[in-house]
Amino acid sequence: MNTRKARLSIAVAAAVFALSACSKAPETTTTHTPEAQSASEKSGQLLVDPARLSIYKPVELTTDLSRFSDDQKDMLSLLIDASVIMDRLFWKQAFSGDKDTFLKSFNNEDVARFADINYGPWDRLNGDAAFLKNTDSKPAGAEFYPHDMTKEEFAAADFADKDGLYSLVKRKDDGSLYSVPYSDAYKPELTEAAALLRKAAKLAGNEEFANYLNLRADALLSNDYYASDMAWMDMKTNPVELVIGPIETYEDQLFGYRAAFEAYVLIKDLAWSDKLSKYAQFLPELQKGLPVPDAYKAEMPGSDADLNAYDVIYYAGHSNAGSKTIAINLPNDERVQLAKGTRRLQLKNAMRAKFDEILMPIADELINPEQRNHITFDAFFANTMFHEVAHGLGIKNTLDGSSTVRAALKEHASALEEGKADILGLYMVQSLLEKGEITEGVLEDYYVTFLAGIFRSVRFGASSAHGKANMIRFNFFAQQGAFTKDEDGYYSVNMEKMGSAVEALSRLILTYQGDGDYDGVAKLVDEMGIIKPELASDLAKLEAANIPVDITFKQGKDVLGL
Repeated sequence: MNTRKARLSIAVAAAVFALSACSKAPETTTTHTPEAQSASEKSGQLLVDPARLSIYKPVELTTDLSRFSDDQKDMLSLLIDASVIMDRLFWKQAFSGDKDTFLKSFNNEDVARFADINYGPWDRLNGDAAFLKNTDSKPAGAEFYPHDMTKEEFAAADFADKDGLYSLVKRKDDGSLYSVPYSDAYKPELTEAAALLRKAAKLAGNEEFANYLNLRADALLSNDYYASDMAWMDMKTNPVELVIGPIETYEDQLFGYRAAFEAYVLIKDLAWSDKLSKYAQFLPELQKGLPVPDAYKAEMPGSDADLNAYDVIYYAGHSNAGSKTIAINLPNDERVQLAKGTRRLQLKNAMRAKFDEILMPIADELINPEQRNHITFDAFFANTMFHEVAHGLGIKNTLDGSSTVRAALKEHASALEEGKADILGLYMVQSLLEKGEITEGVLEDYYVTFLAGIFRSVRFGASSAHGKANMIRFNFFAQQGAFTKDEDGYYSVNMEKMGSAVEALSRLILTYQGDGDYDGVAKLVDEMGIIKPELASDLAKLEAANIPVDITFKQGKDVLGL
């Protein structure tokens, strides 16, 4: 699921895209209603303007469950219960204090809600800057490593599972480092979650889904997720999906090694999924057409991959922190990807909310009126979908065979991978339109919608891998003349130069990945992964127009009537 988060400083008071908010309204106690509080009371604990607390637009997560049996509805309740446990575990990975004590410490419910959305006192859509007074900087390694550990100390240390996905790094009494598997560090919570998954499996009514739930329960207790990932790839017909466990490594901004706990509970949209089913078969052909030498595309992506659309009914943990994900590409295990490919899940109800509440208002402010008719939900959906499909293209291991691309590029791997997926997603759209396989709209729809989408997602800021990738792409496109800005402040796409820019950036990113060129990527991020003054002024215009930065969710069993 490449829904990635990285770090960087950002000079705008905007902020948020991709993944978080609590299903529950913050469980805080307040002694005053917001209306009764003065501005000084409201902002007394804040380092930011109180207006920033409203950058997330509340959206209700619901869908039609009438087609499900009582057993299936009971199963959904159990899946949500297990997801709540993932949420508790992510709090432990992201924040050193006790969640309940922290959230109950505020005298204002708006501040508490913002802290709940961010899983701590740091603003995830503003480069992880502290929004509360008397707050230290967020540790780059979150709670995965000792706060006093340096990169040099880590590099010199020798201990088991040093760069493992599923372990914490601790310090012994003598000062030396060692690792603790998640299955030991979080044993009580994982034991409880595994029991819920096994109970849900008995109600699944689908053999493949039941098998996955049981294997995932085993994985939570063993730290070995390979079998459950493979089983997840074989699930094709179940109307319910569950993504659960330690998955993405964005929260580890020190090395990008450790995975964070998260969960999604999803309901399949059968009609939309049927529309998408044909596209995965083109991956091998599209891989061959990538604009790089053959060595950089020698790995052939698995063809046993599928595309489906879903309504998401619950987000938890990392997926719910800050910006909200609208598409998922999993699993991340390179072994599974090469054997079976990946599955791409498009979260249609969340996507629609972002399009209506954020993208269209942004277009009214920044896109040339003559091109606004090219901004469509179909193009937005397709650009997002092909971003996820494009994660399967390119190369997973460096050309010299020394390591995976992810290991070679370390903390920059996520941002570059997200940049690759965005740019190769456009390459796929262009190729499939030329082949006549995409029949909705024209190329200009996808390019103009893509440009508007950059303004939307760059607002997520520097702590997001997606945000950093968007900054790189925006600045690269500007250099290439892919768009122009008129005297009224409106942007227009130059179709010919946009096509050339897509090819040039595709070639650059794929080469960096294949070469495992850490220094080259670091330079690209330093020079291009920034918001320059002109873009900052555009983002300030969006803020002044009170356009939400992202959405937050009203979610849970009560909302669903379960």
